[in-house]
Amino acid sequence: MRKHDIRNSALGLHWILMLVTCLLACQVLRAHELVVTPAPEAQGSATPWGGDYFPNTALTNQDGQPVHFFDDLIKGKVVVINFIFTTCTDSCPLETARLRQVQKLLGDRVGKDVFFYSITIDPEHDTPAALKHYMDKFKVGPGWQFLTGNKQDITELRQKLGLFIEGVDNGRTKDHNLSLIVGNQASGRWMKASPFENPWILADQLANTLQNWKTASTEQSYANAPEIRPPSNGEELFRTRCASCHSLGPMDGQGLGLRSIGPDLIGVTRTRDYAWLTRWLKEPDRLLAEKDPLAMQLYQQYDSIPMPNLRLDDVSVKSILEFLDSETDRQKPLPAPVADVDMQHMHHGDHAQHDMSKMQ
Repeated sequence: MRKHDIRNSALGLHWILMLVTCLLACQVLRAHELVVTPAPEAQGSATPWGGDYFPNTALTNQDGQPVHFFDDLIKGKVVVINFIFTTCTDSCPLETARLRQVQKLLGDRVGKDVFFYSITIDPEHDTPAALKHYMDKFKVGPGWQFLTGNKQDITELRQKLGLFIEGVDNGRTKDHNLSLIVGNQASGRWMKASPFENPWILADQLANTLQNWKTASTEQSYANAPEIRPPSNGEELFRTRCASCHSLGPMDGQGLGLRSIGPDLIGVTRTRDYAWLTRWLKEPDRLLAEKDPLAMQLYQQYDSIPMPNLRLDDVSVKSILEFLDSETDRQKPLPAPVADVDMQHMHHGDHAQHDMSKMQ
C-alpha cells in the first residue's frame, strides 16, 4: 500500500473516531433527560410529546373536579409531576416537603407559568377528601393539584412517563425515590429529577432551563464572590435528606415556611438523648409503631406527618449528629467555664479588699 493511501486511511480512521467521540459525548450530556420512544404517528408532529404520545387519562383533583391529563394538565405548559400516596412513610413526605419549598421559591408563578401535579398510586385509599387533607397538612399553595383516578389508568400513565417501579404498590420495595419529572410539553423537553434535589436548583430549572421568564434576569458578577467551605458529609446528608422538613437556626430556610413541617434542630443534640436520636434517625417508623412517647409527641405536634425512614446506615447517622452538634456549637456556643485558679484569685481578691477596708 502506498504512503498516500495509508495516510488517507489513517485520516479517515481519525475522523471516524472523532465522530464517535462526539456522539458519545452528546449521549452523556443528554443522559439526565427522559428517554422514551414516541409513538410512530407522532413522528411528524412539531414535538413528539403531543396528544398522540401522552394518554389523556381521566383524573379527579382534590376538589372533586374531573380533568384530563393531556388536555387539561400538561398541554402547552411547564409542569412538575410526581407520584405519591398519602399513607407513605418513606420518600413521599420528603418529596412533598421538597416541592413545597420549590413552590415557595417560585411564588405566584406556580399556577401561571409552572404547574405542579401529584398523582396518587393508591386511588382506593386516596379519595379527593384524603388528598385535600394531605395538602392541608403540608400547607400546599395554589397552582398545585393532587389527583386520583382509576388504578389501571394511573399505572399505564406511570409506565408511559417512565416512572413505574415494580413492587412499590404492593410493598415489595420502598425504592420509589426516582418519581419526579419536570418538562415543557410545548418544547418537548422532559427531565427526571431527584426528589432530594436542592430546591433552588429545581426552581431554576423550572424558571430558566425549561422556559424563559417574562421578566429580564439580572446579571450577577462573581468577581468578588467569597470562598465557601466544602460541606462535611454530615451537612450534605442534612441538606439533601433532612432540610426538606427541618431548619437549623433562625436564618436557615427563611421565607420558605418550613417550620410547621418539622422542628428546628439547633440544640437537639443537647436536649435529646444521643442513643434515642440515633435510633430515631435509623428507624423512626419502628419507634412510632412501638408508641414511643417522644416519637408520638412529635408526630402529634407536627400535624401527624411521620418522620420517614431514610434508610441511613450507622456512619451516616453519626455524620448527621456530628454536624448538628457542630452547628449548634457554632450558633449557640456554651459559655466558657471559669477556671478554678480564676475563682481562687477572685476569692483572695475579695478578701484583700475586705482587709484593706478594715485597715482604712
